[in-house]
Amino acid sequence: MKSTEIKKLAIIVPCYNEECILQDSASTLLALLAKMTQKQLVTEDSYLLLVNDGSTDSTWDIIQSLSTADKHVHGVSLAVNAGHQNALMAGYATTYADKSVDMMVCIDADLQDDEQCISDMVKNYHSGHDVVYGVRASRNTDTLWKRTTAKGFYKLMQRLGVKTVYNSADFRLLSRRAVGQLLRYNERNLYLRGIIPMLGYDSATVKYDRRPRTAGETHYGLTRMVSLAFDGITSFSSSLIHAILFMGGVFLIISIGILAWVLWAWYSDHAVPGWSSLMVSVWFCTGCLLIALGIVGEYIGKIYKEVKNRPRYNIDEYIGMDEE
Repeated sequence: MKSTEIKKLAIIVPCYNEECILQDSASTLLALLAKMTQKQLVTEDSYLLLVNDGSTDSTWDIIQSLSTADKHVHGVSLAVNAGHQNALMAGYATTYADKSVDMMVCIDADLQDDEQCISDMVKNYHSGHDVVYGVRASRNTDTLWKRTTAKGFYKLMQRLGVKTVYNSADFRLLSRRAVGQLLRYNERNLYLRGIIPMLGYDSATVKYDRRPRTAGETHYGLTRMVSLAFDGITSFSSSLIHAILFMGGVFLIISIGILAWVLWAWYSDHAVPGWSSLMVSVWFCTGCLLIALGIVGEYIGKIYKEVKNRPRYNIDEYIGMDEE
C-alpha cells in the first residue's frame, strides 16, 4: 500500500574505532538528510543515530561534538564492545523506543555502501515495502579469495535451507513494524542477515556498487568473517549435526575397507611387520571424532549462551535524546 505522507527516518551507524572517518561520514549523511528533507522524502526532524560500540579511541568524543554542533545527530554509547550485530540491535531498539520514527536504515560508518541509495530505499518504503535490502551489483572491489568464499557461503546457506538475500549485508531499511517484530527475536547468537528474511514482510532490493574504504582499517577481518559465517550456519540449521551421523557411516565403511586390506595382506603374506595400518586408522578416526565433537560442542555452547539469557549489550550513555 502506497503512502504519500512524509515519514521520519533514523539512520543507524554502528561505530567501532572510527575516529579517522567519522567526521566525514557524518557530514556526508547529514548532507543527504538535508537533501531528502528538501525533496520531502523524510521529515525535517529525521536524524542520525551513531552507536559507539565500546570504542577505545576518540570515537565517542567525536560523536558528542557532532551532537552538540547539530541537532540531527544523536548518540548512544555501549559500555563495552558488544560486536557489530549487537550494536545494530542497540540502534534498532533505541530508535524503536522513539515512537515518532517510522523507518530505520542501518549503514556502516566507512560508507563503503552507497548512501545515495537511501533515497531509493525510502521511495520503496513509500511504495509499501517494510524491508528494503541494499544489494551489491558486483564484487569487483573484493579480492578473488573473498569473492569465491562469499559466493560459496551464500550457496551453502541456501543448501541448508536458510533464507538469505544474495550479496546483501547489513545495509537495509526496515519499517517500524518490521523492527518491532525483529526485537521479539531474543537469541544471543545473532545473524541478522538470516533473521530479517524470516520476518516475512514485503521486501524490495536496491542495487549499488560498493566503494573501497577511504581511511582506517576494516574491522571485519578473516576471523570475524568466519565467526559470523559459522554463527549463520549453526544458528539456523542443524545440518552439521546430521552430517556427523553421515560421516560416522562413511568412517565405518572405511574401517571395513581397511580391515579387508589387512586380512588380504595377511593371507597373501604381504603383511608388513609394524603398526603403520593401525596408526593410520587410529589417527584418522581420532581426528574425525574430534571434529565431530567440536561441531556438537559449538551447538552446546550456543545453547549455553541462550539459557543464561544475559543482556546483549549494556548502555553507558545517551546523547541528543531522551534516555527513556
